[in-house]
Amino acid sequence: MKRRSFITLLGGTALAWPLAARAQQSAMPVIGFVHNASPDVVADRLRAFRQGLKETGFIEGENVTIEYRWADNEIDRLPALATELVRRQVAVIVAGTTSAAFAAKTATTTVPIVFSSPRDPVGLGLVASLARPEGNLTGINWFASELAAKRLELLQELVPGATRVALVVEPAGPITEATVRDVEAAARAMRLQIRVLNANTSREIDTAFATLASERPDALFVGDSALFNARRVQLAHWATHHRVPATYPGRQYVEAGGLMSYGASLTDASRQMGVYAGRILKGSKPADLPVVQSTKFELVINAWSARMLGLAVPPTLIATADEIIE
Repeated sequence: MKRRSFITLLGGTALAWPLAARAQQSAMPVIGFVHNASPDVVADRLRAFRQGLKETGFIEGENVTIEYRWADNEIDRLPALATELVRRQVAVIVAGTTSAAFAAKTATTTVPIVFSSPRDPVGLGLVASLARPEGNLTGINWFASELAAKRLELLQELVPGATRVALVVEPAGPITEATVRDVEAAARAMRLQIRVLNANTSREIDTAFATLASERPDALFVGDSALFNARRVQLAHWATHHRVPATYPGRQYVEAGGLMSYGASLTDASRQMGVYAGRILKGSKPADLPVVQSTKFELVINAWSARMLGLAVPPTLIATADEIIE
């Protein structure tokens, strides 16, 4: 009798273990992550985001679950993807791009949202102020278009004879209008001529470079865009093929073969997004978390691309560069 009781108890305990495991799993907070592109394009930023979460005590798969939604460069899909996450009742939505942030903001006024914005989020209408965001959004501002003058100065230092600069932008991008305005203003001060080329698709990037090849500008300024980031190898290839020196918004372009980049460290910004997501999971409200402004900026130069273009990198740029890629 005692033996039978022991077996019954043991069987009941065995059955209870998976039930307890499932209960523990369901109790894990869930983060919704939505992005314009695909995971392979932002793999380094995902690692940095997870590092930020870890700094606040959260490890994916152990005490937090992350549900990913990727638009694969189809921006029109973002509203539906953000709505899916709201219906999933995630604890916080992390929006990796400005377009994703607006989609999430439209989808919910209650679920906390942590965004990444390349331009002033107050001017864009994402938050009421940097110090007191109000509402359910906060995030990181990493100054893409605001760095236009600095990027042009560095480009002119690398290509001192440049007078005509092509500017390629994605017209549908949320910061494109501001980028064009800032680049044109900086160009006027530097007495440079700007020719704007538009590209909304991979095929239109090819068309833009065909135009560039016929007009032969002295240099190229590549605007910030989720599409361009996904097509960075294509952009770098065409720039080298047509022998046009180009400046890009981030180091990932230079790692793909581009000539030079200057911009905020997106891995550092992504890590901070992870920190904010973790703090929200611990009870902080977005309205009480000031928008973080990037303070870490990187100048990266690809020495191989410079040689391919017949450019000698000035000693001043070599001295100030954060990294020279051989």
